[in-house]
Amino acid sequence: MLLRKEQAAMAAPPGGRSQPPLPLARPPPLAVPPAHGRAEPYHFQDGGGKGRTRPPVPLCAQEVRRGRGLSHRAGEGGERRGEPSRPRRFTGAERLLPVGPAPCGSGGGEAACPVPLGLRLQRGDMSTCSVSKGCFVFKPSPKKRRVSQKTVNHFGERKDDSEDTELRYVTCQSLWNEIKLETEQIQEDLNKQLFDNLVSFLRRSHSEFQEKTTEWTCQMKSREIPTAALVLGVNVTDHDLTFRSLSEVLQNNITPYIALLEAKDCPGIKNLMQKLMGQLMNCYIDVDSLEDEDNVQVSQNRIRCSMSSLINWYESVTKKTDSETPRKKRTSSSRHWQSPPVVVIFKDMESFTTKVLQDFIVISSQHIREFPLVLIFGIATSPMIIHSLLPHSVSSLLCIELFQSLSSKEHLSTIIDKLLLTARFPFKLGEKVLQVLINIFLYHDFSVQNFIKGFQLCIVEHFYSQPLSILCCQLVDAKKRVNSLSHNQCENIRRLPSFRRYVESQASEKQIALLTTDSYLKEIIQKLLEDLHVYHENYVLVLRCLHVFTSSLPKYPLGKQIRELHCACLENQVWETEEYESSLQLARMLNKSDLVTMLQQCVEIFVSSSGKEFDKTLEKLKEFLTQFQKLEVADAFQERDVSVSSQKELQKKTDLYHLQKTLLELKESRRSKKLTKFEMLRFEVVDYIDSLVRNYLVPADHKTLHEIVYFNTASVLREHLNAAPRIALHTALNNPYWYLKNQALKSDGGSISNKAPDICIVYKLHLECGRLINLVDWLEAFSTVVMAVEGPNADAASSDEVDDVIHARFIRAVSELELLGFIKPSKQKTDHVARLTWGGC
Repeated sequence: MLLRKEQAAMAAPPGGRSQPPLPLARPPPLAVPPAHGRAEPYHFQDGGGKGRTRPPVPLCAQEVRRGRGLSHRAGEGGERRGEPSRPRRFTGAERLLPVGPAPCGSGGGEAACPVPLGLRLQRGDMSTCSVSKGCFVFKPSPKKRRVSQKTVNHFGERKDDSEDTELRYVTCQSLWNEIKLETEQIQEDLNKQLFDNLVSFLRRSHSEFQEKTTEWTCQMKSREIPTAALVLGVNVTDHDLTFRSLSEVLQNNITPYIALLEAKDCPGIKNLMQKLMGQLMNCYIDVDSLEDEDNVQVSQNRIRCSMSSLINWYESVTKKTDSETPRKKRTSSSRHWQSPPVVVIFKDMESFTTKVLQDFIVISSQHIREFPLVLIFGIATSPMIIHSLLPHSVSSLLCIELFQSLSSKEHLSTIIDKLLLTARFPFKLGEKVLQVLINIFLYHDFSVQNFIKGFQLCIVEHFYSQPLSILCCQLVDAKKRVNSLSHNQCENIRRLPSFRRYVESQASEKQIALLTTDSYLKEIIQKLLEDLHVYHENYVLVLRCLHVFTSSLPKYPLGKQIRELHCACLENQVWETEEYESSLQLARMLNKSDLVTMLQQCVEIFVSSSGKEFDKTLEKLKEFLTQFQKLEVADAFQERDVSVSSQKELQKKTDLYHLQKTLLELKESRRSKKLTKFEMLRFEVVDYIDSLVRNYLVPADHKTLHEIVYFNTASVLREHLNAAPRIALHTALNNPYWYLKNQALKSDGGSISNKAPDICIVYKLHLECGRLINLVDWLEAFSTVVMAVEGPNADAASSDEVDDVIHARFIRAVSELELLGFIKPSKQKTDHVARLTWGGC
């Protein structure tokens, strides 16, 4: 009792007001300042009570920063130097680290706290100096991770292509930046119609509320909430980008108050309201003007998350906007309304709990007259999911309008058309690589963004692995770079298979000059690169023309999409395939109207080209159109007269013999009948298109220097995109040298190196066991392998200490194997585990 009274007297401030006594069983921990240096007391859980609030213990003088927090001087009896803020509870982002006791010594004027005996963790300027056991709270730093600027060094890791590393890296970056801008523009153009419809829907939904008329309540009937059902398709990985673009459009045109909610963040209605209020208030608060994240966190915790709080916040925000200066008011009114609606977007509506959606809709509908709310449901499957999740009593509170986005297949066709089927970008994909990307799209995720990421991977891999990729740029820059090629790079060109075929086709004198003289080689390379550029321009035009003829044929022999025709032309000579022959046969049966329409489309395609290569072709197609227009219809009338006369004869002949004889005569006459002018002209058109295909749709691998601009290594792409985790795990655990590239890890066939990682040693030992593995025997074998490096003269004391360390390492390795799914605890024997893979089941 005497000790308690002395302790209470020492803790009393100069004002005479005593602090509550502290228990002696467990001394309280220090309130360590968080990442930004503010000290606050916290709620702690102990064995004797439920979340009791303990008074703050003074901090060490070294921990006081910015003049805030609590200070502590030696000999002053723990006098309080600052006013502590309200106690708060732990958040999910905070980590608790136990620290052991350490006596606090004194030195100088301030109390110096030595390093505790327990765990000491440093993070920036934070430390865990303490006089007792306790829990120290460290919040994650809000600073962004620094991005390394040494990416260019990765291009020079290989010894055989270290020349012009920086130039290759710069070329790769510039090319990808151009492609990225083009894809963003394509995305914006494709979503423009959808976003415009959504903006007009929002304007119509709250126009009466904005005008403060009584008709608005009548239009909303009773408590209906304007709701947009946005069907985006099953390509869920692309939805995030779509919603970000939608948020930017709405913020620029309608309202600054937009909240994006996901099902994983809203397991209950309380979490949903907290997330909603946090995002809406962050829309209004200027985060850049805050000193740290704690201000936002504390302000949100102090506000009660309810619909009434949202209404009060909205009224205060709109009133503050109305009371601004006239100049600011005019500026804001040009972008947003005077009382803008609040848009809540449910990104994955199917994943939300039914109870959460029902409660939020019912609560919001009761305040719709005071709080202009608009809901946007992101739907991946079907709009009927709304009625499946919500009962009629709840769905009747929604005024739903359906919006359909562009399908992912159409989006992919546009991407391929703008990125691959153009001469604007020099980089090209080979047939197998393009087929891998398309198969991943069609059979895995329907994600256009993943297709673009795979395309980016192809660009990086091409510039990394191909030393001549410095010439994969615009034609003008490529010709300039050819003049500065070194002798080694000229030798790399001579080693290309396509260039070797070109040399073999030349005369002997030219062969010697190409193989020995670098200056002559550079002149030929410039000409070959120009020919390759012209080939790409002509290839795209003729490919589009052929697609016009084949895309409407029955059963689509060469594919319905242009990407299928492009892959067929890249694979081999398309005119040698059976599908092409069947397409020509079907094209020779087209009627006049379809044929004329196709010719007009081909004329438009060739007119759009800037070169003069197809001037004669264009004139020939226009001549065909003129001949079709001048065709006389005499043949048609003649055929009609013949058919009428034959029908009259058939009506006269009632005898079966004469009827059969007449039919045979008609059949023979049709066989021997001459072709009409239309049929002859149709055959001529199809033959002319066939000649264009044979001249211009030569496969790319037949062209010289195609390796410079084409990426054909499909196996590398499969390794990165179509990963086989089972094989990769087995390779990493059974042969760690494959990934770590450490010479000490090289081992013979079945031997186990003691320098390998612990999990590799444990994995190899478990492969030698049966279905059940004895943990004791496993530990002994592991200890034998690990201790193989130790000498026979090891002390007994040190061996006991090593045994504890080895035991801990073994437990950790076994736990990692269990986490990877190789073993599991066995119910048959407590000291055994069961194998789960490779014949152990």
